[in-house]
Amino acid sequence: MNVIVPISRRSSARVIAITGCDGAGKSTLATHLARHFSSECSTELIYLGQSSGFIGKWLGSLPVIGSYMSRFLISRSEQVHQRPSVPPGNLAALVIYLLSCWRAYKFRRMLMKSKKGILLITDRYPQAEIPGFRVDGPQLAKSSGGNGWVRMLKRSEQRLYQWMASYPPLLLIRLNIDEQTAHLRKPDHTLSALREKIAAIPHLKFNGATILDLDAREPEINILDRSLKAIQIILSGTK
Repeated sequence: MNVIVPISRRSSARVIAITGCDGAGKSTLATHLARHFSSECSTELIYLGQSSGFIGKWLGSLPVIGSYMSRFLISRSEQVHQRPSVPPGNLAALVIYLLSCWRAYKFRRMLMKSKKGILLITDRYPQAEIPGFRVDGPQLAKSSGGNGWVRMLKRSEQRLYQWMASYPPLLLIRLNIDEQTAHLRKPDHTLSALREKIAAIPHLKFNGATILDLDAREPEINILDRSLKAIQIILSGTK
């Protein structure tokens, strides 16, 4: 597996990020945190995944060619997931690159809101240490070979993720879970995909961000309470 070295660290964004395998409870915790802090300050919940599912659903709703475009996008994106040793074709590489551009666009908007003093709670956070959309890294970096066009897109995508990773969150909450529990909660996900995420996520450093590790198997109220206490300490230190 290729490893990408992050570029120099910049000042932390006013962001509380949540990461972890599918089934760990990221969305639930993010929703609770956003609801709690919205009564204290301007707060917004943002999803920072690569959004292929949402984009696929939107394309599928378009008349005539929508369903075809949706299937095409998903199949081309999954091709690199499943066969990273096979060089991606021009269209597959372009689809993946555009998904990364969309993530970078959302990230730039997040930074603009952060500069206005808004507290951002994010479900997922991009990183540039381990490649692959499954762990919120650059997907083309996971592939091998490719023609000049593909290599150019790969380099450009890498720069996008290194730029995003240069803005660490104030606090990153990492929800750790075992594959059996994750699969029970997300039976529609393959064990191999869950296993890949669970193996990679504990090794991510998010460019030196402060990380709170929590056991996602604990009661929801315990996870929320420990998260709130850690966030309050972080926020009090920024005033």
